[in-house]
Amino acid sequence: MRILIAEDDATSRLMLQGTLELLGHEVTAVENGAQAFARWLTDTPPVIISDWLMPEVDGLALCRAIRAANRTPYTLIIMLTALGGRENYLEAMHAGADDFLTKPCDEDQLAARLVVAERILGLRHHVSQLEELLPICAYCKQIRDERDHWQPVESYISEHSEARPKFSHGICPNCEQRVLAEIAKLNLG
Repeated sequence: MRILIAEDDATSRLMLQGTLELLGHEVTAVENGAQAFARWLTDTPPVIISDWLMPEVDGLALCRAIRAANRTPYTLIIMLTALGGRENYLEAMHAGADDFLTKPCDEDQLAARLVVAERILGLRHHVSQLEELLPICAYCKQIRDERDHWQPVESYISEHSEARPKFSHGICPNCEQRVLAEIAKLNLG
């Protein structure tokens, strides 16, 4: 799995990177939240492990910026910090972190959290694929929308597209041959 690390302490960053690579992950490491956000915008790694206390942009600000961007696919954020306690945990969760680990990080616990991260990301991907499916009537070609109402495909696409497309109707070559054959049968009968 691709993981982005945001950690200002060089020793901690190298140790975490080495641990993650030994666990089989592809790792990119940066020194602060500003660099992490810039890298996230261009690369969109599925997981970010961020220190809380960093210069320029700290871990909480990084979480908030990523959640405010609201991009897909979803990025799972693990806050890794020396700050323990319930209040800090809750503050990180409210800022947009998905998980929270205190330093020094236990390798087995980190590995287990990444297994869970893979499951969560896999489920989110599955749900997004299901959300893209459109129930369409095989006979009249109307689409059932999210309110369970049936409507013509043209109306549905117009309502759900920013482009506001215009439609023209035609007939494909396969259907044209089938319809012409049906008309010929009717004329012969």
